[in-house]
Amino acid sequence: QVSLVESGGGLVQAGGSLRLSCQVSGRTYSRNAMAWFRQTPGKEREFVTATSWSGGETYYADSVKGRFTFSRDNANNMVYLQMNSLKPEDTAVYYCAASLSSVPYSDSARYRYWGKGTLVTVSS
Repeated sequence: QVSLVESGGGLVQAGGSLRLSCQVSGRTYSRNAMAWFRQTPGKEREFVTATSWSGGETYYADSVKGRFTFSRDNANNMVYLQMNSLKPEDTAVYYCAASLSSVPYSDSARYRYWGKGTLVTVSS
């Protein structure tokens, strides 16, 4: 069993930055791919970014490429999402997810464990 707890969400003005954190606990997670997804009311969960267990492969949705950066600290069981140049359309609940695979898929169905999410609100 893996437990994920996100933090760092909040209200920010457009153009601002936030850093989301995800604390991972439970079984060894360092060989799992990790990802961030986001969701707004009435919409399906949307892929944001994913990284392999080594961090050597990282993929981003086109909508966040160049603005968001995913990093992981396996020694401390943490993953981070640095979000810069935020836009109102980035407003969503952001979820951290862990896969049983080492491959960083963009499909949410590939992720077994999920946090409860943290709300990011970007005002215009």
